[in-house]
Amino acid sequence: MKKLRMGIVGAGGIAQDRHIPAYKQLSDAVTVEAVCDVNLEAAKAAAEKFEIKKVYSDYQDLFREVDAVTICTPNKFHAEISIAALHAGVHVLCEKPMAMNTKECEAMIQAADQAGKVLSIGYHYRFMKDSQAAKNVIMQNEIGEPIVARAQALRRRKVPGWGVFTNKELQGGGSLIDYGCHFLDLSLWLLGNPTPVEVIGKAYNQLSKMPDQVNQWGSFDHDTFDVDDHVTSYITFENGASMLFETSWSANIKEDVESVSISGQTGGIDLFPFQLNQAKYGMLVNSQADWIPGEDNPGLYQVRNFIDCCLGRDELIVKPEEALQVSKIIDAIYKSNETGQSIKLT
Repeated sequence: MKKLRMGIVGAGGIAQDRHIPAYKQLSDAVTVEAVCDVNLEAAKAAAEKFEIKKVYSDYQDLFREVDAVTICTPNKFHAEISIAALHAGVHVLCEKPMAMNTKECEAMIQAADQAGKVLSIGYHYRFMKDSQAAKNVIMQNEIGEPIVARAQALRRRKVPGWGVFTNKELQGGGSLIDYGCHFLDLSLWLLGNPTPVEVIGKAYNQLSKMPDQVNQWGSFDHDTFDVDDHVTSYITFENGASMLFETSWSANIKEDVESVSISGQTGGIDLFPFQLNQAKYGMLVNSQADWIPGEDNPGLYQVRNFIDCCLGRDELIVKPEEALQVSKIIDAIYKSNETGQSIKLT
């Protein structure tokens, strides 16, 4: 059976903790041929750790050795490297967010269309058990037409103090573009990817500008902190649905909150954990899932879907056009915060 030859661009934590181990588990379908990083020593260290034969500091050299790449660089370079790979005839799985802005996302989609290659984005929350269960329930019309989504991605004092997460030039933003984007994507997917028409949003960073920070995820300089650490938004869609959205790296709350709730005409779903809520037989019924034992590894399921799509055996679960909608909303939230006005998208 043909194996996909994979290259890794960016040898940091997300590559070593999620993507490379997942590909190693799927060695019957993929081989990791090479790793590339502008820091050649980092590439060499990753290659030694995972027994990868080739290392590069120039991604153009890597493209000649592989059928597909997984891009794990800072956000600033997502579009540049993805487009170069697609022009070289190489399939692309790019880490989230898709790019720094909508214009870059559109250029990536155009390059994929021209090349006839697979382009997918690393929104792995779709591949979680709860998410898959919720999608199946909605597709079976168990809650009727989805009407309202409520999404919260809130961490209690967990600003990522390592890497470039708080570097606005390299990342484009903070909690919204790094963490909240997963919950925007998941909610849109569960709603059936409706077209957003209006967005109002507020972005804050006062929490992380305070001196004497208490932070569970490393240290950072509160004086130079210039990205968002807390964001709220209200989004409406062309089909009449709406979404209440909130995300934070450093909320002053009792404990972390990761929650998505969809209310439909005849029922609703909550996750995490998954629960189906219905009014049936003259009573209110709430049903939870009793999972069959087995691995819940969304990172593994994500790369398996990408591999199978590259080999022509499956359809993408995360399509680039859907990831583009997430970036449009992110852009609109930031613009709404800057202007103090709601942003119309149509």
